[in-house]
Amino acid sequence: MLNLLRSLQVRIVAMDNNVDALSNAYQDFLVAAAGVLEAKEASGSQKTALTDAALENFKQRWELFRVACDQAEEFVESVKQRIGSECLVDEATGSKSGQPVHGLPPISAVRLEQMSKAVRWLVIELQQGSGASTANASAPFDARFQEDTAQ
Repeated sequence: MLNLLRSLQVRIVAMDNNVDALSNAYQDFLVAAAGVLEAKEASGSQKTALTDAALENFKQRWELFRVACDQAEEFVESVKQRIGSECLVDEATGSKSGQPVHGLPPISAVRLEQMSKAVRWLVIELQQGSGASTANASAPFDARFQEDTAQ
């Protein structure tokens, strides 16, 4: 239970850091946008070194804001995946209820992790367009484990 609380605390701190970074990047972006408008007004809508500098600053702040958005999105996705994995392990191992799920016996967390890795590798291969294992492209992938074949 203590480990769960520590893990949650680490996630909250990381989320707070992501929110702060995103908020700061957004504020900098807004200031840069205002700078462009002020420079344009001060120059009478003429192109000057001041407007060029303001536009360049705006472009840089826009890129930094986009990076902060991407980092926040990646963090949220990683948390979602981790929560999903933890729930899957709990369901598969029966650790929450102590009862098998749908009459199936629980499987070990180690075996579940092995199966998860096998699925991830298959997804990566499919995303790369190969669709076949690089070790032996002519042999089909067999995700069964030794105890599966004995059944």
